Formats: sequence, structure tokens, C-alpha cells
Amino acid sequence: MSIHFAFIFVTKDADSSSHRSVVETPSVKCTVVAVRDYAEAEEVSKKLVAQGVGAIELCGGFGHSGTARVAAAVAGKAHVGAIRFDTHPALNCKSPDAQFS
Repeated sequence: MSIHFAFIFVTKDADSSSHRSVVETPSVKCTVVAVRDYAEAEEVSKKLVAQGVGAIELCGGFGHSGTARVAAAVAGKAHVGAIRFDTHPALNCKSPDAQFS
């Protein structure tokens, strides 16, 4: 059995069409994509699900609202999980929701 999942991280200078990579082993395919904000994450997530992604892991740069937005965008067609930081060290210890919402 193989699984195809995605890891999405958010940074203001991302271009999701070029800032991406795929790591593939015999049993796991992981697509890594950088997005510039929550809205782009929603669109990218929908496209990934259409390509067969069954699970999406969101980086700590996604806050509570960003995670909820991606989960709503995929509408139960993929599992959505998140690494959690209430304040993120790469965002000067500010809330990701305040930065990217």
C-alpha cells in the first residue's frame, strides 16, 4: 500500500508553482509546497486532492483559522493535520493567523 500526502508551508515570498518538491519512496509519496497565504493554500489543497493526495499536513505557520480554511476547502476529501505553534518563531513570535489571514 502506498500513500500520497502533502506538506504545505506558508511564507510571503512563495510561488506555489515553482516552490515545490516531491519525495518518493516505494511506499510514500510526499509533495511539499510553499504558499504565500491561506487563500493560496486553499486553492493548492484542492488541486492536490484532485491529484490523489489523501492527507495534508500544514506547517506551524498555519494558525487555527488557516487550518480550518484548508479543511473546509478539501471538504472531507483528504485528512488535514497541523503542526501547532500559537506563536511561530519564524514570524517574530507572532500569531500565524495575524500574519496570513
